[in-house]
Amino acid sequence: MRSVYAKILLWSFATLVLSLVAFVGVSIMVSVNSAGHTDFFGQLHTLELEQARQAYEEGGQEKLGRYLERVQQRLRGHHYMTDARGRDVLTGTDRSALLAIAQPSGAPPRSVRGPLVQVTASEDGRYRWIVEFGPPPVDVQSYLPYYALILGAVALLCWLLAVSIASPLRALARTVDRFGAGDLAVRANSTRKDEIGELSRVFDRMAERISTLLTAERRLLQDVSHELRTPLARLSFAAELARTAEDRDAAALRLKKEIQRLTSLVGALLEVTTAEGDPSSAAPERLSLDDLLMEVVEDCWVEADGRGCTIVLRAGTPVAVLGDRELLRRAIENVLRNSIRYAPPDTGVEVDLEIGPNAATVSVRDYGPGVPEEALPKIFQPFFRVDDSRDSATGGMGLGLTIAMRAVSLHHGQLRAENAHPGLRIAIELPVRAAS
Repeated sequence: MRSVYAKILLWSFATLVLSLVAFVGVSIMVSVNSAGHTDFFGQLHTLELEQARQAYEEGGQEKLGRYLERVQQRLRGHHYMTDARGRDVLTGTDRSALLAIAQPSGAPPRSVRGPLVQVTASEDGRYRWIVEFGPPPVDVQSYLPYYALILGAVALLCWLLAVSIASPLRALARTVDRFGAGDLAVRANSTRKDEIGELSRVFDRMAERISTLLTAERRLLQDVSHELRTPLARLSFAAELARTAEDRDAAALRLKKEIQRLTSLVGALLEVTTAEGDPSSAAPERLSLDDLLMEVVEDCWVEADGRGCTIVLRAGTPVAVLGDRELLRRAIENVLRNSIRYAPPDTGVEVDLEIGPNAATVSVRDYGPGVPEEALPKIFQPFFRVDDSRDSATGGMGLGLTIAMRAVSLHHGQLRAENAHPGLRIAIELPVRAAS
């Protein structure tokens, strides 16, 4: 059921229906039992009237009196035989008042508060047989098991309803408590289709976003604390050198250079955090991947020319993807600049765009030294450098491929690297099924 409101409404209605059916069933059972008793008493009273009339007609009042005496001793209630007007045949007493409140012997009692008076008429209508009972006892105890069964069934339905609502809420409360205590991986994972299930899924999305933000923040702090030590040390040395050096202009230039390096490092760190920190902030749009690729190649052409290499682009087939244009541009640009950095002079950096049934693949290959096989899985990690001896001036800061990896991951793609012998090939695979 997809709505808690509808569930409560239907369960309440079902409880009312069950109670109504149960009470009607008990009432019918009581009526059947009462009908059996009243039918028996109706036949008994008819027999008593016939025997009393026979005694009266054969032996007069004396024999009738002896018969009534025996009946009074053996049967409950007061028994009288009257004529059609209600006058007692034995004593002459007027019993018309009893006739006024009497009911047929075969009918169920109308009330349990006053005396019960039943009358049976003879076939010729000359005589009336009146039986007067006291107020019948109310036998409540005999029906208590039935009412207890009804209450038990209603209580069971209410308990099931309470469990179906309270149990998932308690489970969600425990999940929220664990998340608040620092277990960022815990999720509700509810499969319900109602409002409670929707609440659980909203919590899961919120927890995923918060976990991503906190993880990115922790990683940023770790990266900053790890990577800023060397530039800050160099900056401190450059500041001291600027104060004591004879060539103040050269010292100031070195100080400015170190400040620019530090600024670039901080900017790259912030870019990494922004790329993964808040996926919902990205604005996906339908864009032409081949046009974007040509734009990136044009931007990198000057850098490639300065290093004495060329860029060979093969992207003749138009293809559209859904994503954030700036993130994808930075991802492709970082991969391409990384290849240009290690491409030997007088070689080409090959950029190919291939279209598959569900994905488009942008591959970038250089003809440089490549990467040792054991280092291939690590080149997308922050601040990883194949050669530890290279500093930021020669080998970069080790963040370009990390930024590309996280940007591609946000687009549900994959970034792979392999040695091409010679050189390194990096492939960016992006799904095209999201484009319309």
